[in-house]
Amino acid sequence: MKQKKLKASLAASGLVYLPGSKSITNRLLLMSALSDGKTLIQNYLNSDDTKQMLNALKALKIEFNILDKKDILIKGCSHNFLNKNTKLALGNAGTAFRPLTAVLAVMGGTYELKGVSRMHERPIKDLVDALTQIGAKIDYLGSEGYPPLKINPGKIKCNKNINIKGDVSSQYLTALLIAGPLCDQDLKIQITGDLISKPYIDITLKLLAKFGIKYKNNKWKSFALSSPARFTGPKKIRVEGDASSASYFFAAGAIGGSVEVKNINKLSIQGDLEFLAIIKKMGANIKYLSNSVKVSKDRQLTGMTIDCKNIPDAAMTLAILALFAKGPTTLESIASWRVKETDRILAMETELKKLGASVITTESSITIKPPKTINNNISIDTYDDHRMAMCFSLVCLANKNIFINDPDCTNKTYPNFFKDFGGIVE
Repeated sequence: MKQKKLKASLAASGLVYLPGSKSITNRLLLMSALSDGKTLIQNYLNSDDTKQMLNALKALKIEFNILDKKDILIKGCSHNFLNKNTKLALGNAGTAFRPLTAVLAVMGGTYELKGVSRMHERPIKDLVDALTQIGAKIDYLGSEGYPPLKINPGKIKCNKNINIKGDVSSQYLTALLIAGPLCDQDLKIQITGDLISKPYIDITLKLLAKFGIKYKNNKWKSFALSSPARFTGPKKIRVEGDASSASYFFAAGAIGGSVEVKNINKLSIQGDLEFLAIIKKMGANIKYLSNSVKVSKDRQLTGMTIDCKNIPDAAMTLAILALFAKGPTTLESIASWRVKETDRILAMETELKKLGASVITTESSITIKPPKTINNNISIDTYDDHRMAMCFSLVCLANKNIFINDPDCTNKTYPNFFKDFGGIVE
């Protein structure tokens, strides 16, 4: 197994230019593919997850041209993929697997969707159940409730509400919202239970609006779409920097110096910028600039109890900041960690304990009491989870050597992470 050594350091300073957002890129790729006309997507993220989406679109006979490393031109299919019978391999890309499941089930055709073994452990039953309510025909090819899936032609009738649980994964609702216009009928999606990760749904709604699709949002309890509604791609659209990836650099500034992160600002449509308000309360200094955010150390961070319902990805970075804080830190509303790239609550508990922290977990929370001295020369297992690799890199700022196992897992969303991180660590 490959291993990345990060040398002990006491300071972080410098400038980082963020790559494009994975969440935004994969949404835009699919919306552009469904649209009338051509759409130029600027600053798209070139990573493993977005390659999975592009490979799927290619198999579905979507034409696209990569103009350089940051721009891509998509020719839309006007709501009708030409290939009606194919098999798609989607790795562990939830932002590709879930929306494509919904779109293909509604559009009609015969498809098989599979992923890597971890994807086959990530539940999809709630999305499948929601789609079958309106006539979709979906079979499980393995364990009930999990991928791989076979999609068969169905007769879609939206004469009743689509009911979907809101407390498992926001990607299910995003999938339905993107597929909705393809039904070519009036549609109402009803949320049962609490809706988690609302900011990610807000990203979906704002991007859909740029393609001419406007849902009526009834206080996050239901979403209605009136027919006809067609994807009409803007001629040009830009992907903003990834706010989840920004959290590692924001945290580095808060721990050990001053870091400016470009290609993102307070006008971002990404909810993960809530991370900044949280670390300000913990003791960081935040400065918003025209096209960047600068975070610097103000005082020792203070542990606190944090509701992370809106920022499940950036919350992982808070778990590492807890090591540098005075007193315990509790992260609540993180049940969705259990069904991510790995069981992130279990993985985080295991690796934090290696560093000497005292950790208590529940099904939906983690409490971290920092050690008096963080253990040195520890190897961190990453569980094929990009965010485990990136957030634990921050431990080197405790003036400790840290070894990140399987560092290439960061290719999922941030192939150049270690190069960029190495540029700010002194």
